[in-house]
Amino acid sequence: MLLVLTAPLSAVVALALLLAGNTPVIFWQQRVGTGGRPFWFPKFTSMQNGSYALHQYMLALSDDKDSVTFKMRNDPRLTRIGRVIRALSIDELPQLWTVLRGDMSLVGPRPPLPSEVARYTAVQSRRLEVTPGLTCLWQVRGRSLLPFDRQVALDIEYIDGQSIWLDLKILLRTIPAVLSCRGAF
Repeated sequence: MLLVLTAPLSAVVALALLLAGNTPVIFWQQRVGTGGRPFWFPKFTSMQNGSYALHQYMLALSDDKDSVTFKMRNDPRLTRIGRVIRALSIDELPQLWTVLRGDMSLVGPRPPLPSEVARYTAVQSRRLEVTPGLTCLWQVRGRSLLPFDRQVALDIEYIDGQSIWLDLKILLRTIPAVLSCRGAF
């Protein structure tokens, strides 16, 4: 149902990306799901063409060099459209397809890159015990402003207390979190 409801917005974003020369419109990346199983993860393209090849170079510019994940507040590789769709999490809309396929759910820890999982400790690997999600507890409590260790702690708190009520609470809190754009980078 969400795929149908968001289809008009997705079409507008796709057209804007095409007109701006951002192709492919959807970027596919391998992520790690439940039990360490890899799957293909789509996002609307938010970076300039060829930017993903610069990832290794960009690691030295990460806002948190000691983190397992790469985060950069003002990533110069983002396009103008990319900044907007990232800030509002619109770049994530294609992931509804992975929910339909069963690789992801609406709520659960965000799916990591294989290179991140390779650096996980035993505790951090607990994130792979459940189906990854479009949103999670740390997304509604600060998004990328939270350090990785805090994100992991919140993911484990979610895993240990998982319930339909917690999922509904997270889904409802996702809307204001996304609209505020706080911590979106």
